[in-house]
Amino acid sequence: MRMRVANVTSADGTSIASERFGSGPAVIVVGGATCDRAMTRPLAEELGRHFTVINYDRRGRGDSGDTQPYAIEREVEDIGALIAETGGMASVYGHSSGAGLALHAAARGLPITGLVLHEPPYASDTEEERRISREYGEKLRAILAEGRRGDAVALFMTTVGMPQETVEGMRNEPWWAKMEEVAPTLAYDSEIMGDVIGGGTIPAGLIGTVTVPALVLCGGASPEWMIEVGRRISASLPNGRLRVLDGQEHVVPPEVLAPVLAEFLTEARIAETAWSGSWIKERSRR
Repeated sequence: MRMRVANVTSADGTSIASERFGSGPAVIVVGGATCDRAMTRPLAEELGRHFTVINYDRRGRGDSGDTQPYAIEREVEDIGALIAETGGMASVYGHSSGAGLALHAAARGLPITGLVLHEPPYASDTEEERRISREYGEKLRAILAEGRRGDAVALFMTTVGMPQETVEGMRNEPWWAKMEEVAPTLAYDSEIMGDVIGGGTIPAGLIGTVTVPALVLCGGASPEWMIEVGRRISASLPNGRLRVLDGQEHVVPPEVLAPVLAEFLTEARIAETAWSGSWIKERSRR
């Protein structure tokens, strides 16, 4: 499938590197922690059979810039610039902490026609889990302030469940240097997930403001706490639903995931178009 490179300039002047696949209604793919557009490209290519897919490097990664100071609002503006470049309206798919960013974008009123939140890793609402999230966020910031990028990557990996000895062995792998390059963005994802401020738990107030059609995806083979978080998010979304993908874990093969996304996003766009038409007719009568 043909790829078209189309960089955009965000509101603060930061260059955001992106690529396009396919044709049709626009869908923006938002990767999670440490991911650049090379990692999400297989999904973008598969989804490009149905849509115009915008696959991009979040700021601080790949070929995108990274204007300081960081704020979640700047990443929301990045998505807004990508949507504007596609014609002013798009669906958004976010994976892992990228789903947290997609949620922020929808809550801030960007012209999003459909929203998919794929296993946003919010913590269970217990004091112990909130403590772990806060400690992770605070320690991560301290390590990065000292310039210890490798230790920041190691902290992230052990926090998500990798054994310490396995992580230490990874430091000698050729790809480790690339992980260290994007290590500062781990703090961005931590802020998006509210680790320090909210203990990493589900931002109920934020979710309640998102009225667009939304699908929460979970893997049937994922930990039960992750599925339970998905249930709670979908129940809190005014126009949300939950789908559990049998036998799948946190990362789903593109050939399995793309048809699920295509089905929902097509339905969501039809629903949004019908609602917009009804609204216009109602306004014309007044």
